[in-house]
Amino acid sequence: MGAKDSKPSVISYEDAFKRVSEADFKRLKDAFKKIAGLNNYITKNAFIKDVLGEGVPVPVAEHIYLACGGTSKGITFSNLLCGLVLLTKGREDEKIKFLFGLYSNESGTYIHRDEMVKLIISSEGRPNETIAALFFESEKVSYDQFKEWLLRFPQATALSQWLLLEPATIPSLPEADSPTFYQTLAGVTHLEEHEIHGLEPRYWKLQSTSPSGQLDFETLKPLLTPPVPHQAVEGLFRAFDQNHDQHVDFKEMACGISAACRGPLAERQKFCFKVFDKDQDGRLNDSEIHQMADILLLVRAESCATPDYTSLDSVDAIVKSLEQQVPGCMESGLTVEDYLLWAVNNPLTSLFQQLIFQVCHVVLGLKPTSRQEEQEVVMGWLQREERRGFLPGQLWYLISYDWWTSWLDYVSNSLTRGGSVPRLTFATENPPRKTASSSALTLLDLPTGFSPSSSPIPSRKNPPSGLTCARPGQIDNTPLVIPPPVAGVNKIPPLTAEGGKLKKSMLAKGRDYQLLPLALWKALEQWYGGAPALPRQVIRPKEGADPELELYPLVLKIMRHQANPRTNQQQTWSDVVGGYGAAALVSAGYGYVPQSTTPKRYVAYMAAFSRLATVRQVYEFLCSTLKLRAEDVRLWHCKDEINMVLLEEEELTLESLWIEDDSQVLLEVRNKDLTWPEEMGSLQQQQQQSANRRQSMLGPTEKGATGLNNLGNTCFMNAALQCVSNTRPLTQYFINNMHLYELNRVNPLGMKGNIAKKYGELVHEMWSGTAKTIPPLKLRLTISKYAPRFNGFQQHDSQELLAFLLDGLHEDLNRVHDKVYSELKDSAGRPDVEVAQEAWENHILRNKSIVVDLFHGQLKSKVMCRVCGHESVRFDPFNYLSLPLPMESCVHIEAIVVRLDGSVPVKYGMRLNMDSKYSAVKEHLSQLTGLPPCKLSLTEVASAQLRLTFSDSDKIKPQYASPLYAYELPATLAALEGLDDEERSSLGSTGSRNSEAQTFTRIQRMTRPPADPSSMPYSYANGPLALTPSAINTANGLLNGNRPPSESEVRWRLACMPSILCFKSPSSMEMPRRTESESSPDSAICRLSPDSQVGGEVKTINHSSDSQLGGSISGSSRGRGSPTPSLGTSSSGSSHHLPTADCDRPNYIIALHRKMIRQENYFVSWQRTQPSLFGLPLLVPCGQGTTHKALYEAVWRQVARLVSPLPPSSAPNHALDCDDSLGYEFPFVLKAVAPGGVQCSWCPWYRFCRGCRIQCSDLEFNNSATHLAIDWDPTALHLRYQNSKEKVFVEHETVPATRQKHSEPIGLTHCLEAFTREEQLSDEEKYFCSTCKERQLATKKLQIWRLPPILIVHLKRFQYVNNKWIKSQKVVEFPRNNFDPTEFLASVPKETLLRHAELLEEEAENPNGMTNGVCPRPRERVESTSLSNTPVVDGALQDFHQHKLMDVADTFKLNYKLYAIVCHTGILGGGHYVSYACNPNGKWYCYNDSRCREVPEPQIDSSSAYMLFYERVGLSHDQYMPNVEGKTPDDRTDLDEEIDSEIRRSNCVLS
Repeated sequence: MGAKDSKPSVISYEDAFKRVSEADFKRLKDAFKKIAGLNNYITKNAFIKDVLGEGVPVPVAEHIYLACGGTSKGITFSNLLCGLVLLTKGREDEKIKFLFGLYSNESGTYIHRDEMVKLIISSEGRPNETIAALFFESEKVSYDQFKEWLLRFPQATALSQWLLLEPATIPSLPEADSPTFYQTLAGVTHLEEHEIHGLEPRYWKLQSTSPSGQLDFETLKPLLTPPVPHQAVEGLFRAFDQNHDQHVDFKEMACGISAACRGPLAERQKFCFKVFDKDQDGRLNDSEIHQMADILLLVRAESCATPDYTSLDSVDAIVKSLEQQVPGCMESGLTVEDYLLWAVNNPLTSLFQQLIFQVCHVVLGLKPTSRQEEQEVVMGWLQREERRGFLPGQLWYLISYDWWTSWLDYVSNSLTRGGSVPRLTFATENPPRKTASSSALTLLDLPTGFSPSSSPIPSRKNPPSGLTCARPGQIDNTPLVIPPPVAGVNKIPPLTAEGGKLKKSMLAKGRDYQLLPLALWKALEQWYGGAPALPRQVIRPKEGADPELELYPLVLKIMRHQANPRTNQQQTWSDVVGGYGAAALVSAGYGYVPQSTTPKRYVAYMAAFSRLATVRQVYEFLCSTLKLRAEDVRLWHCKDEINMVLLEEEELTLESLWIEDDSQVLLEVRNKDLTWPEEMGSLQQQQQQSANRRQSMLGPTEKGATGLNNLGNTCFMNAALQCVSNTRPLTQYFINNMHLYELNRVNPLGMKGNIAKKYGELVHEMWSGTAKTIPPLKLRLTISKYAPRFNGFQQHDSQELLAFLLDGLHEDLNRVHDKVYSELKDSAGRPDVEVAQEAWENHILRNKSIVVDLFHGQLKSKVMCRVCGHESVRFDPFNYLSLPLPMESCVHIEAIVVRLDGSVPVKYGMRLNMDSKYSAVKEHLSQLTGLPPCKLSLTEVASAQLRLTFSDSDKIKPQYASPLYAYELPATLAALEGLDDEERSSLGSTGSRNSEAQTFTRIQRMTRPPADPSSMPYSYANGPLALTPSAINTANGLLNGNRPPSESEVRWRLACMPSILCFKSPSSMEMPRRTESESSPDSAICRLSPDSQVGGEVKTINHSSDSQLGGSISGSSRGRGSPTPSLGTSSSGSSHHLPTADCDRPNYIIALHRKMIRQENYFVSWQRTQPSLFGLPLLVPCGQGTTHKALYEAVWRQVARLVSPLPPSSAPNHALDCDDSLGYEFPFVLKAVAPGGVQCSWCPWYRFCRGCRIQCSDLEFNNSATHLAIDWDPTALHLRYQNSKEKVFVEHETVPATRQKHSEPIGLTHCLEAFTREEQLSDEEKYFCSTCKERQLATKKLQIWRLPPILIVHLKRFQYVNNKWIKSQKVVEFPRNNFDPTEFLASVPKETLLRHAELLEEEAENPNGMTNGVCPRPRERVESTSLSNTPVVDGALQDFHQHKLMDVADTFKLNYKLYAIVCHTGILGGGHYVSYACNPNGKWYCYNDSRCREVPEPQIDSSSAYMLFYERVGLSHDQYMPNVEGKTPDDRTDLDEEIDSEIRRSNCVLS
C-alpha cells in the first residue's frame, strides 16, 4: 500500500513543463486557480472530483493523489503538473516507477504482498492470479522484480492496464461535431453569433421581471403597448410563441427577431401576416381582416412619416383595396401569398413592419447593424412618444445634451472614405422616408401649449468629405447631477434609482438635457453603456392640471436604529424595567435614569419619492426593498431630536404632511421580542422634555382606541387586555370607580386588591382618549408578582393570562369576605333543576363579584356507568368554554402519474390517514387511473434522477418536500403471449412492415404525440389567451375527450417513429379511418390496453384474466455486475389485480436525459466535456427479447411530446433551414450507463467511457445495464427540444377537490357539537360507580346549563399529541351576529326555550286562541331522562340564565353578538397575538400592541381566531352596577407604594 505522506515525483517540474504546450499550460494554470484555495493548494476532495473525475474509484484516486505529491494540506501546482504529465505523457519506464511508488512502502524501497493485495481488493474487488507469480519467492519485491513482472503481465491490475495498455488521453469530439447553442442558432437564423450573444442578457433581464419567472404574455404586454396597438399585442406574442406554451423562450425570441428584422422582405411580411392571423389557420377571415385594417390605421395615426395616405384612410377603404386586388378574399379568406402581393405596394403594411422592426431593437435588445439604421430606430421611436405626450406615472430619462448631440452627429454622418454608406431600407417598395436632417426631426401637429414634447436639433454641418464622426463613448450624465461625496467618506447608500440630485440651477431641455422614454433609454444603455440613469416621473399636480415631469423629487434621509444587543440577558423583571425608557415610566409618573442607553439613530439610506407619494406607498416600498413585514415597521417624521410625528394616516401625501427635501424619516423596526426601540429607548433628557417628547409622539385619540406597548413578548397580555377592556359593562364598572368600593384586601385567595386597582388605573388611561399608546407596566409588574410564570421575555398563552386576570379580578372584588364551607351533595337521582340550583347557590355563597355576574355560567356533567347504567350528574361553574379543534388526522398527497404511452403526466390528489403506508397511495391511484397497484412505482425525482423509491410498507411522509411520482410499470412478456404479431408490435415496437424508407423530417411533420394541452394551438389553460373549453376538449384527445382512443389511433401514434429503419411508405403513415368496430367499446383496443382515461375524470376498467398485465424481470449477467432496477414492490393487497409472480418481476430499464457540456477549464482530456442530466427520467420497457431498435422506439414514444413537430413545408418559418435540423434518424442516441448516469456500465473505469452507444438495430439487448442515457443531439436539443414541457403535468379534478377538503374551514357549531358529544372514558379514566362500589368503564357528556351574559369561547388550537405540543391551523367560521347556542344546552333549559318559541309562534298564528280546526305541526320533542323527571310546563317556564336585560328584551330568546376577538398567528412559542374589538362608536379596531387602527368589519382576519367574546343582545349594563350608596371608596395609597418599592428594587435609579 502507498505511503501515508506524499512521495517524490518521478519526473521534475522542468521536464513536465517542457512536455506540455503553451496553450495546455495556460489551461491547466487557469483550471488550478479556479478551484485552488487562498493558500494555492488543491484539496484531496477537489483533486478526486475535479482533476481525475468521478470515474476513478475513490481508493485508487486517493493513492494517486499521494503518489502525485499530495499532502494533508493539499497539492501544489508544480506537483499536480508533474503528476498529470506522467499519467498522460509519461514514458513506459516512468509509469512503471510511478506504479511501484504507488504500491510500495513509505520508504519506497519494497512492495509488500499484503499491502498491495489490500489496495487491489479495495479498488478492483479481486486480485489477478498473476499476483502469485510476483510474490512467488518472497513476501516483498524490489523495483527490478516488479518491473520484470509488470512487463510480462501488464494487464495484472486495473492501474497497469490504464497506464501501460490503454490510451491515457481520450480525444474529445471535434469542434464541428458539437456546436454550441449560439452557433446552432446562428446557423439556422439570419442573426450573427455575436448578435445572439447580445440578445441573451436582454432576454434574461426581461424574464427576471416576470412574476411567473417566464417571458409570458402578461410580462410582454406592458412592454409592447404602446407603441404596438393593444389589438395587435396578442397576435405579436403568438407570432413569437411558436410552440404555443404560453411563454417565449430565448430560442423563439431569436428566431422571431430574425424573421422580423433580418430576413428577406417576404419573410418579414410573413411574420406580420402571422401577427394578424389570430386563429393561426393560415388565412385571414373577415373579422381578422377588419382588425388588421384597424391596426394599420392606428399605426399610421401615431407614425411620424407622412406619405400620401388619402386613398387608405378608413377600414372600408382598406377592405375595398383588398377585394379589388384579391377577389373573394372576404369569403374564402386571405392567404399568406395574397397578403404578400397586396402588401408590396401598400405603405400601411410597411409602417407596421417598421414598427415591429423598432420593437425588436428597442424592447427586445437587437443592436442595429449600421448608424443609419440606429438613427431611424431611435428617432422614429422618440418622435412617436413625444407626439403621444406625457401620461401620469410614466418615466422619462434625462440624458446629457452634450452626449446627445455627439450621438446625432454620429448617426447622421453617412460619409466615409471612398464613398457613402448605402442606406438600409425596409423594402424597395416602401415610400421614401426623409433623411435624418433637422427638418426630418421636427415634430408636426403638436398639441398647443405642450412644451416638453419637442426635441430641438441644433443646426450642424456635415463633416468634410472623407471624414467621419467617431462613435460616441459611454453615456455620461454626471454634468447634470450634484457630485456625490468622495467614496468612503459619509457615503449613504441609496434605495431608489433616481441617479442622484439634479443641479439646482435652471436646467433647460434642449440645452442641458434631452428626454428619452424608458424603453429607448434601456436600448441606448445596452448599446453604449454609461451612467448615471436619471429617471423622472410624470405627475399631475392637481386635479385637472396638465401632467408635468417632476425633475426634483423629494430625497429623504431614512434613519435606522443602531444595533444594541443585550448581553447576559436574564429573564427577570429587573431587565424589563431597567431596559424600559421614558415612554413607559414617564407616563407612570417616574423620572429616572436607567442603566441602558437610548438607541442611537443614524442615516442608513437615501430614498427619493414623489411629493405626491402617499405614506402607504412609502411603507410598501421600504418593506418590499428591505424585506420587512409591514406590521413590524413604523415611520416617524423627525423634525428634530425631540419633535417626532408618527406617520399613521397612510392615504396622506408627503406634500400634505409638509415633508420637504432632505427631511429625516425614522424607519423603526420592531425588536425580536416584539418591542419598539423608540418605546424601549433610554431616557437621557429631563423628565419634562421627555414628557413633551412623548406627547408630540402620541397625541389624542378615540376613547378606547389606545394601543398597549409591548414590554418584551407581551403581545399575549396586550391582546387579552384589549378584549377585556372592550367588555362594556365591566369597563363601565371600572371607569365609574365602582371597584374602589368593593376591593377585598383580606381575601386569602386574592392579590390584596392589587390586580383590580392596577387594572382599573389602566382602564382609565385607555378610555381617557389622551394617548394613542400607553405602557401597561404597573399591571404587568403586578401580574408577574403573583404569577411568576408570566415573568420574563418568553411568549405565553393569552388564554392562560385571561383566565388568571379574570380570576384575580374576581378574588380582589369578591363581595364575600367570610366564605362559608358547604359540601356538594350527590345528585342521587334528583331532578336536574334542583341539583343545578343547589350547586349554583353554593357557588354564589362563596363567590359574588362583577366578574361572576358577567362571565360565570354553569355546565352539566353526566357520567353513566356502562355496567349498571347508574347516572351521576354534577354541575360546575365556568367562565369560558374551551372547545377542542379536530386535529388533522389525514395527510394530503399529490402524485404525478407518468404513463408509458408518452402522454402528459397527470397529477392526482388524495387524502389518506396519517398512519397510512405507500401501498394505500397505490390503491388509491389504481382506482383513479385504472392501473393495478403492482403496475405503479412510487419514487422521488431529484436532480433528474430517481433518487428514492418508496416501498409499500413504508409509512407516508406527510411533509415530504419533493413531488411524488408514480411510474407505470411495463407489461410482462407472459401477458403478451396471447397477442398476435400485429398487436405485439403495437405495444412493444413499431415493426417494419413497409419496404420504402422515409426521412425523419416527414415523420415529424405527421407525428402527433399523445394529447398535450400546452402544445395545442393556443389552448392556454387558465391563461390570458385561452380557447373555449369545447375547443380544448376537442384538441386534447385522451385527457379531455369523450371517448377512449381507437385501436387504429393507438397504432398510428406508435407507428409514427422517427427512423429510416422503419421502411414505411408515405401513404402508410396517413391517419387511418375509424370504422364502426373500432369505435365500439368492445374493440381490440380494450384487450391491448387495460386502462383508458376519459375526460377530466379517470374511470376504472375491470380487467379480465386474459388482459392482466404486470412486470417481469429483465437482462442477464454479462459484463460487470449491476443491480436490477427496483422501483417499488407489489402490495400485499393487489393479488386481485395481477398474479403475484408477474408483479414481482421488473421488466424495465431507467432512461436519463443527458447532454454534454463543454468545459472551459479542465485538467485531463476525459474531463473536457461533462455530462449533465436534465428533465424527467423515463421507464422504458425492456424484457427478454427486446431489441435495440425497440428501445429507441420506446424512448421516442415517451419523448415525442417534448420535441416540437416540424411545421408543414408550406408554412412560413422563422429560421432558415430549420426544417433540416432533425432530418436524420433519431434526435438522440442511447448509451448504457451506470446508475449515476455519468459512467459507462460496460467498460472498466480506466477507459473513462461516458457510455457505450447502443446501435439502433435488431440485436437483442441482453446485457446487465440498468440505466440508459438519452444523449440528445446538440442541434435537436437547441432547436426542437422544449424545456418548458419537461415537468408539465395536467391537474386532475381530484387535486383542487382534495386541497379544498384538506383546508376547508369548520363551523363553531361543529366545535360545540364535539364539546357536547358523549365520549367513552378509557381504561385509565375508569369512574368509581357508587352503585357497583368499584371503578367501571363509563361514558361522559358535557352540556351547558346556564350561559353567562358575556360568553368567552376559547378555541383550543394548542394540543398535546404524541408527546409534543402542536398547533391546529384549522379555520373556524363563527357567527358575528345572532349567535344562538340553544342547540347545545342541556335538555331542560333547551326544551324550555324551544317551547317558549313554539308558544310565541302559536300565539302569532292564532292571536285569539282559535285553531280554526287546523292542528299545529308537531315539533320533535327533546328526549332525555332529565325531562322525564322535570317536565316543562307551559304555564311555568323557568328562566335558567337569570340575565339582567332591558325591558324590551325577551328573556327566553338567546341571542349573542360578537364584540372582540383574539387572534394568534405563527407557530407555537414563536407566534404573535393581535386582537379586534368593537368600540362603543360602532367601529371595529385592530389592536396590534401599540398600534391601533380602524378596520372595516369584512377585513377582520378571522382565520386565526383564538378567543371569541360574545355579549348577549339586550343586556342592561346599568343593572349590573353595584349599589354603593353609603359606602366609602378604598383610596389608600399603600398599594402604589408597594409597587413603587418593587420598581426601585428593579435596577431603576430614581432621579
